[in-house]
Amino acid sequence: MSEIKLPAPKLKGDISVEEAIFKRRSVRDYKSDAITLEQLSQLLWAGQGITALDFFRAAPSAGASYPLELFVIAGNVKGLTAGVYHYNVKEHSLSLHIKGDLRDKLGTTAAFNQKCLSQVPVAIAICAIYERTTKTYGKRGERYVTIDTGHAAENIALQAVALGLATVMVGAFEDKKVSEILELDDEMKPMYIIPVGKQK
Repeated sequence: MSEIKLPAPKLKGDISVEEAIFKRRSVRDYKSDAITLEQLSQLLWAGQGITALDFFRAAPSAGASYPLELFVIAGNVKGLTAGVYHYNVKEHSLSLHIKGDLRDKLGTTAAFNQKCLSQVPVAIAICAIYERTTKTYGKRGERYVTIDTGHAAENIALQAVALGLATVMVGAFEDKKVSEILELDDEMKPMYIIPVGKQK
């Protein structure tokens, strides 16, 4: 399948960073309402999008090693068929990874029956390739990958608030089952799953 080019991200929003920080909460009960491709584009850009010199990204990374990869588990995104997609940072585009709606399977099978993953129109899985960072920093690089994950996740959470959406950070899941459901390569490790949608 060809690349799905995402709408260009907006560089100016309607609320301040301070207001987004103040309003951010962990939400676990969502409406099933669809989000737009423009909103998804903005969320992905906030997490790992390029912001300078065709290389540097929205979230900081140790030594600019950028170990993170984002996968979209889409079920109800306008203009996007249900499936799992990989976010291509350099092209700001999506490529289909798996066909079909895997939200419920991910929540019930891998994430201890967390209903928020079944409710939301979309979830973003942050995954990491540790070698990108550990090849420079050794064992210490493992800590840096975890820190990088936090940077990206918070960016996504604050961007969601700015878009009138809500999130929660899901870290309670069985890594092996997530990897199997999302068909991740062995080197790719799931770090976080972030449901995104409208709060009930």
